[in-house]
Amino acid sequence: MSRIPLIFLVAGEASGDRLGADLMVSLNRIQDVRFAGIGGEAMAAQGLQSLFPMQDLSVIGVWGILRNFFHLWGRLGFTVKTIKTLKPDVVITIDAPEFSFRVMKRLHKLAQRPRLIHYVAPTVWAWRPGRAYMISQFLDQLLCLYPFEPPYFEKHGLKTTFVGHPVAASLPVIASGAEQSRKTINKRDPNLLCVLPGSRRSEVETLLPIFKQTVEFLKKDIPELKVVIPTVPSVELLVRQAVRDWSIDVEIVLGEKARDTAFQKASAALAASGTVALQLSAAGLPFIIAYKLNKINEWIAKALIKTPWACMVNILLAFQKLGPNFVLTRQAKHLVPRPWIPEFIQEECTPERLAPALLTLLKDESVRTRQVAGMKEAISLLRAPPDTAAKIVLGKIA
Repeated sequence: MSRIPLIFLVAGEASGDRLGADLMVSLNRIQDVRFAGIGGEAMAAQGLQSLFPMQDLSVIGVWGILRNFFHLWGRLGFTVKTIKTLKPDVVITIDAPEFSFRVMKRLHKLAQRPRLIHYVAPTVWAWRPGRAYMISQFLDQLLCLYPFEPPYFEKHGLKTTFVGHPVAASLPVIASGAEQSRKTINKRDPNLLCVLPGSRRSEVETLLPIFKQTVEFLKKDIPELKVVIPTVPSVELLVRQAVRDWSIDVEIVLGEKARDTAFQKASAALAASGTVALQLSAAGLPFIIAYKLNKINEWIAKALIKTPWACMVNILLAFQKLGPNFVLTRQAKHLVPRPWIPEFIQEECTPERLAPALLTLLKDESVRTRQVAGMKEAISLLRAPPDTAAKIVLGKIA
């Protein structure tokens, strides 16, 4: 009887837990495997008994790491010790680079070690490009979510594969621009605006006052305007307090199902920059991006971040349209004078700019059609053949 391979997985946050769970399902669909490691509820539902609570690794920012340094250091040592004892065939770390890469560096030094795979590439195309060479020194394989990422790592000798993005598989495929507009005209509320101020307290505190005034400006042209705000428990109270004095009907909803329903009912969205852009694109809801940092964070961002756009839809389509020799730098912005998704960042993030852009998006069918077509193409770029990640993992097992 042949030995069943053992795969050790490490996820440090909710998004990684979902990726890990999907990978476990995919692996089991192909062949029998055993699992050990660290994960959350989604991975537990697939049979993983977590070494310790995943939340122990969910530390955000430099100060969070410093405050929890000794605890994290202990978890790091315990994780590596357990891997040495279990002797898995493959170790897969999922995102959470501050913890994951430290685990992998230690494992790489072992005389007899498992194959080392990291899932979710660091965003070297946006900032700190030196990380590509750094991780090439201790990883055997990198699995990417975006199709333009592999060359950044392959040039340093690291085997890198685009395996698809979960948003392309988890949300419905949208129709072409004109077809989608015709299909949804009867089910979308022409007076409903979806407002997404972010999931962090600092984002909500900065953006909601701007969004409030934007909505008030917009109401002058659309008297029947209504607002729905999908949010998360961590900032729900803050959002509810902030909208109490809005002179407009506001519905606040929680949970992924309610969020997706809002995306299907609204006619446009005003969104903070982030992963929500891909979720809106997969749902076929036209939107604009707005974001503002405080002066210190703005200075840091300008010093470190190289991408000319904040929205992943614009980045994906720029790579697709401009070809394999395209280099993502701030200077590349002039190559796409009219991005597919309007972005209003920093000094451009004002009610005076946001309101007219939303009004155009709500009223101009040609603008909506162009954006829906761009969103559809961006989502299509995120699809990979089924079980790509699982097949690569199993290919590493001798």
